[in-house]
Amino acid sequence: MRKFTRGFTLIELLIVIVIVGILAAIAYPNYAEYSARAKRTEAKAALLQIATNQERFYLQNNTYTDDMTKLGFSASGDYETDSEAYIVDITSADASNFSATATYQLGGEEVSKCLTFTIDGRGTKESAPYDDCWTRSR
Repeated sequence: MRKFTRGFTLIELLIVIVIVGILAAIAYPNYAEYSARAKRTEAKAALLQIATNQERFYLQNNTYTDDMTKLGFSASGDYETDSEAYIVDITSADASNFSATATYQLGGEEVSKCLTFTIDGRGTKESAPYDDCWTRSR
């Protein structure tokens, strides 16, 4: 009488676990970098929206504002991006210029990459700790 066994051997199961582990070791760093770039893009987009709305406000009122609600945002002070990674705020505003900054508020490796983004009424874009965070994806 023949007896058929079904199932996996321990060796087959271990091989599958090793393959899944290798794939995860390759995929996770790529996902983490993609996620960090998306958060930086979100902060830059918020700053560009502030700059656009500031120019619109200036055309109507002949001055810039530091009130975020007048620029179409829900809060009058600090604005938190959707991912809650950056806090965006208008650091200064007067009749001739404004400055807005996005500051990274979470921990991890991202702190050493692009901690802050700044834009002003003259279109000057700055970032720290690297000067090329606006143009390069790190």
